[in-house]
Amino acid sequence: MDEWIAAAKTELGIDLDVDTRVLLDLARDAAHGVARPAAPLTTFLVGYAAAHAGGGPDAVREAAAKAAALAQRWADEQPDAPSPDAPSSGTASPGTADSAG
Repeated sequence: MDEWIAAAKTELGIDLDVDTRVLLDLARDAAHGVARPAAPLTTFLVGYAAAHAGGGPDAVREAAAKAAALAQRWADEQPDAPSPDAPSSGTASPGTADSAG
């Protein structure tokens, strides 16, 4: 995994030491507390928010903590939600892959 992260950072032209465990934990929380597709989208949004806040490891940690807390609240407030692994009902919001046709 470390080699992949190093190669991706080189390819993307970024030099940032980031705690990958924080991002992997966030991805897990989003996948299990919201839905599996929320994992990559949430980590993207965290990266974007961190960059918007000036970038750096502290900005990533802060944005990840906010998103993880949201995922936990989401899971707690959705007691009747289907399992994150359940098939889609085909009722996605406009602009999502399920609604494209």
